[in-house]
Parts: sequence; C-alpha cells; structure tokens
Amino acid sequence: MFHLKTSLARRVALGALAALALATAVPSGAASAASAADPVQWVALGDSYTAGVFVGDPRPELGSSDRDGCDRTTGAYPNLVERGLASVPPAGRAVRLTDVSCGGATIGEIASARQSPISPVRPPEGGWPSVDAQIERAQLSESTDVVTIGVGGNTLPFGKILTNCLLLGTGQDDDATPCRDAYERGDFVLDPESIRDKFQRVFREYVTLLEAVHDKAPNAKVITVGYPTIAPADPTTCDRQDTRELAADVEGTRLSATHGDIAWLAEVNTELNAIIEDTTELVDYGYTYLDTATSSVGHDACQPRARKWVEGVCGKAGPYWPTELAVGQPPAQFTLKCSDGNRATIVHPNAAGHANTATLVEAAVRKALT
Repeated sequence: MFHLKTSLARRVALGALAALALATAVPSGAASAASAADPVQWVALGDSYTAGVFVGDPRPELGSSDRDGCDRTTGAYPNLVERGLASVPPAGRAVRLTDVSCGGATIGEIASARQSPISPVRPPEGGWPSVDAQIERAQLSESTDVVTIGVGGNTLPFGKILTNCLLLGTGQDDDATPCRDAYERGDFVLDPESIRDKFQRVFREYVTLLEAVHDKAPNAKVITVGYPTIAPADPTTCDRQDTRELAADVEGTRLSATHGDIAWLAEVNTELNAIIEDTTELVDYGYTYLDTATSSVGHDACQPRARKWVEGVCGKAGPYWPTELAVGQPPAQFTLKCSDGNRATIVHPNAAGHANTATLVEAAVRKALT
C-alpha cells in the first residue's frame, strides 16, 4: 500500500504550507478564538447498526415528509452521544451532529454509490426513492471536525450469510458445518463467492472509503466503529429452536443454523472487525478504530433477555416495526414470521446495545477533540 503513504506525505506537505500561509495572514489569537467559538461539526456515517432501525422512535417521525427510508431512530447511539456531549460540551464547544446513516448501507453506498433504502415501515407506493452516497449527503468538508463510520456487514453481506446458514443447517446435526463448508469452498449455488474473497473485497472497499473520507474532510478526526459480539464463543448456549435467538419460522417450518455454523458466524464477525481495524491503521491518517465487540462479550443474541444487547431473528422492538419480514433474494427469498409479541429484529442491537456503543463512542469523540 505504498501509494497510500506517498499520498499522505504529499498531503502533509501541502497542509504544512497552507498552515504557514494562514499563520502569516491571521493573528494566532484571533484564529484560536474563532475556533473555540465554532461548534464541533460531527458526521455519523453507517448502516443499520448506526441508524438504530427499531430502537426508540423513528427519526424523522412517522408521517413526516422528510422520511427517507433509512430507519434512523432516537435510540440510536449517535443520538445518545449527541445528548451526552450537549450536557457536558467537550472543551466548552457545542457539538452539531449530522447523522446520515441508513439501514442496509454498504461500504460503497457510503463512499460513492447511490442507495435505495429498504425500510419496511410505511414505504411509499413504488418504494423509497434512492439517496446520494452518505459522504455527499453529509457534505463533508475541510470544516468537518469528527467523522464516525460504522459499516461493512452489508458488504459481505452478513445477513445473506446468516439466512443461508439457517437454510443449510435445518435438519443437520449440531456439530455439522454445512454453511462454513459451502462458503469456504466458494461453490455454493446461492452465493458462489467464497468467504475469503468476500473478506478481501471488504478490505479493498474499506480502504477506498477511508481515502474518500480523507479527501472530502482532510482535517477530521475519524473513528471507525466495529460491530458488537453477535454470536457466542460457546455455540451450545444457543437454543436451535428459539426464534428469539438464531432460528427462524417460515411458513410453519423452523429453520435453524447448526452449533458448528454459529461458531463459524462468530469467527466471521471477528474477522470483519479485524479488517476494519487493519484498514483503519493501514491508511496511516491517524484514524482510530473503536472496538465494541470486547465489551459486549456475554451479551450476544443467544443470551437471556435481561443480558442480551443484540436481538435475535425475532425480538423486542417498537410497535411500528413489522412482525414479518421478507429476507434473502430469489430463489432463496422467504418471509420470516415472529409471534408472541416479538418482531422481525434480524440480529440487530437493542437499546442496551446502543447504550454500550454510545458510551464508547462518546469517550472516543471527547478524546479526539482534546
């Protein structure tokens, strides 16, 4: 990755010249005073794990003409952090949050591609209109102070892998690994890309994303946010018949990932986080990786309700969230159905999970601004 560091050296040199020119044009005291008075410009980029999807109230609220199908909510960690920073402003500066996170977003849809939102909550006739790439929507610029990024899962995509594990694991022995075997071979008819090829693609796209963010916001402190622990290290703690964990009910048939594949899904989660951390360090811009997995060990989707920070395939959610949800793509598309007051949460953080991430992100933002 020599070209990345060469590019960085060139930017540093240009930045030094620009700083020298500014110093000769503006008295240093005046510049400091202006900087202290200006609010901190913080941009949150990300997918559904950032947007919140079913935690808290929809934001914008239901019925608003500003709704865009991205499923941002008041209980999502960016909003929790915003409130914490408002109560005790960092370095005495107010913080202005621009949250353009969007459920279903891929790395490319943050960096450069338009996205077609997929919110199942009161979509307009004909579906949601497409939206610009997030770095365009956020209007990143030289005045952007902080950028947080939480993305990568949909680029694998993790949801499709989980769905296929449910399909392949049904009726298999607990210790079988049909999903892992198919993805390691790369000859699975429903998803022919091997898991290793997926990881390499995510790596390349994440590097491109961080380069794009730096080009748009060269002065920003950037914090990449990893994913929480989703599946337990000990897969035997998962009840293969419990849809509140990692099982699904489809037309009266219970689909279930094997314990062997649940252990593999935990490894996929770990590897995805490692890729995000590695690329954050590789681009050599002084960016920070934020680990949310370590603190969430023991709070995965297979834990009792009082302990879990990630809901299972079905779980507790706001009343506006559906009890049924179409997942997958033809020929492996089907509708998950949840009962007993549960809704189709499809393995996403709940309020406790967002609260934990908010604690970590707020601390990281404060540190970045000191």
